[in-house]
Amino acid sequence: MKIFTFLLLLIVTASTLNAQQIQVLDAASGEPIASVAIYNKDKQKSIITNIDGFASLDKFSETESIYFQTFAFKTLKTTKEKLSTNDYKVKLEPRSEAMNAVVLSVSKFQQRQQDIPQSVVSASKEEIVFQNPQTSADLLQQTGQVYVQKSQQGGGSPLIRGFSTNRLLLTVDGVRMNTAIFRGGNLQNIISIDPLSVERTEVILGPGSVVYGSDAIGGVMNFFTLSPQFSDTETAADFTGNGILRFATANNEKTGHVDFNYGTSNFASATSISINSFDDLKMGSNGPDDYLRERYAARRNGQDVVIENKDPEVQVPTGYDQINLLQKFSYKPSLYWKLDLGLIYTATSDYSRYDALDRFRESGNPRNAEWYYGPQKWFMVNAKAQHRGSGTWYDKMVITQAFQRFDESRNARSFQSPDLFENDEQVDAWSTSVDFERRNREDNILFYGAEYVHNKVGSTGSVFDIETRQRTDAATRYPDGSTWQSLAAYVSYQWKVASNFTVQSGARYNHIWLDADFDNTFFNFPFDDAMVNTGALTGGIGATYLPDPSLELRANLSTAFRAPNIDDVGKIFDPSPGTVIVPNPDLESEYSYNAELGLKKRIGNDLTVEVAGYYTILKDALVPRDFTLDGEDMIVYQGELSQVRAIQNSERSEIYGIELGVDYKLSDHFKLYGHYTWLDGKQEEEDGSEVAVRHVAPAFGDAHVVYDQGKFKLDAFTIFNGQFDFDELAPDQQDRDYLYASDVNGNPFSPSWYTVNLRSQYQFTDSLSAIATLENITDQRYRTYSSGIAAAGRNLILALNYSF
Repeated sequence: MKIFTFLLLLIVTASTLNAQQIQVLDAASGEPIASVAIYNKDKQKSIITNIDGFASLDKFSETESIYFQTFAFKTLKTTKEKLSTNDYKVKLEPRSEAMNAVVLSVSKFQQRQQDIPQSVVSASKEEIVFQNPQTSADLLQQTGQVYVQKSQQGGGSPLIRGFSTNRLLLTVDGVRMNTAIFRGGNLQNIISIDPLSVERTEVILGPGSVVYGSDAIGGVMNFFTLSPQFSDTETAADFTGNGILRFATANNEKTGHVDFNYGTSNFASATSISINSFDDLKMGSNGPDDYLRERYAARRNGQDVVIENKDPEVQVPTGYDQINLLQKFSYKPSLYWKLDLGLIYTATSDYSRYDALDRFRESGNPRNAEWYYGPQKWFMVNAKAQHRGSGTWYDKMVITQAFQRFDESRNARSFQSPDLFENDEQVDAWSTSVDFERRNREDNILFYGAEYVHNKVGSTGSVFDIETRQRTDAATRYPDGSTWQSLAAYVSYQWKVASNFTVQSGARYNHIWLDADFDNTFFNFPFDDAMVNTGALTGGIGATYLPDPSLELRANLSTAFRAPNIDDVGKIFDPSPGTVIVPNPDLESEYSYNAELGLKKRIGNDLTVEVAGYYTILKDALVPRDFTLDGEDMIVYQGELSQVRAIQNSERSEIYGIELGVDYKLSDHFKLYGHYTWLDGKQEEEDGSEVAVRHVAPAFGDAHVVYDQGKFKLDAFTIFNGQFDFDELAPDQQDRDYLYASDVNGNPFSPSWYTVNLRSQYQFTDSLSAIATLENITDQRYRTYSSGIAAAGRNLILALNYSF
């Protein structure tokens, strides 16, 4: 029996030695690293470490080169012989993050920022929590490099490098949120994204059509929401969570949020719930009187009357409520597969279009008694399957299938009229994509994939008589049942020419189909339908060069496009009093051509300076211009005689600018940083004249002094904005005096402004922290460019965070 036991022990020991188990560890922390790819030179042999960092090298010979690779650590090349002298422990060195942050958005896979020729702005979860934004529009604005316009409190339309709305792409967890009815005017869809559920945001400044297709002309805004976290051990489950309560004085905000995570070694679940309530927003006391809300329309005893506002600084009505829900599941059936399912639902209450209610006729009466958006609802289900390949065709594959439903409505009633015009829209958006990444020992990386998108638009119109309670049909905003489809394939290649020189190039072919049938019941259109069947080839090439570890140079050339959508081809609406946009089926895609140069310099160990310059040409730009409908240049729309206009292809626009960033570490506890953006542009008119480009913002920036002592953090900062005189405004803005202050000649202009602010955070315990922010300390009264609502005056924001 003893001999049998001895032989059995000998066999087990020999088998264990023969298996040659190694463990991969973080050289800095000593923690095991899971999912490290281990392979030989030709990738014919490969294996991945388990949750505890273990793997068997039995398939490798003693002397062949073995590579250990995972993204956050430096790749290690060694042999089994060398590992035997170190007790089969492999220690990987973390990558330096000083000038080498990880970026997810440019290729849809992880890349080092120093290898990317585009400018990318990012914000981490820690930064988002400290900045404490009320909406995702505010989150972007607080980066200091994205301009935000607002027409009402329930809104926020980002402007990036002179482009806005349907020339910017918005994605959530890698799924495009842009739909076939994204318009050229200002959009508020971004408020559907709950900032308290955002784990990280990345904004690509400049074109992104190679990877993202149509609409990504001025930039791409990527939001990554909470990811389910697995347990670090195989035997125990983890349950964690966070709770937030917040109050703000300027709009009497009351926000409650909770999120929690349950995770085992191979299954995880993340849940997020946020409820927001905002009252009417109060503006500042020091600034143009043009912005004051001195009177407003109200319904009293069955009549529309004008009410004198007791406090003209309170913008009546601007309040609204919102709920945000998120649920995600993640499952790892093996080391090679990971399956994810995400559901997001958000809904607002009705909320008023404030700038439409702040327009008055010569008689002194308001134009509108009511103008409000119905509940803005967004639902998304997003399923992903990730597979780690052998390297023959790919190292990583991600298959994404998503469905989204968007509901929105517009409701308008003229002052002292019983007719409430209602337009309701619904978009069902399906998308399927497959993306691949193939790495060659991190030197060269191939990204490629394909995508299909299908949008179906439902649109209804009616007139509701608020006195008789009768409803009749009216013109729809869009052709009901119209569809928009996109099929695309792309390839992108990152080539590390030398250790300090990387080139990235790519191309994408996109084909677009649009089909819309027009209803001639209310308008005598000279056409019955519109069809678009067009293709677009876009590409780009860029390079990054590091002459030394402290200096980074970037150059980038790229093209982008935007195909006409249902909003361009088939929309009927009034952008301003006395003007109506009508359908135009004869449209072509618009294209941009972009050049960018960038420099990032670290001076000593404390100062980093970054500057980028860009120049963009937009050809065949889709812009609104005077038009005729069945030979008429004036028609009656919703009871008012209006000038006919339509979206048309113009000649070209040019936009150029400079972006500057500075980061200076004053001491171990003090840091100074800031941004400054200047841009300009011109658009060629039909008569050959040149005018200002609509969405070019004034010069803007921010400056921060931060004290961080660990438990206590303080940020004293200013936000500033340049001035646009009357002759610097785009022509359609010169006609919208209700948006602007008046200069000495009585002409509209956008004054310069600044705010002084103080933000603080104190960590009472590991679980409990508080944030207190005092915005606009000097109580400035201002509006951001093209905005229809004044920003908050002096505003105290208090938040309490608890983690468990």
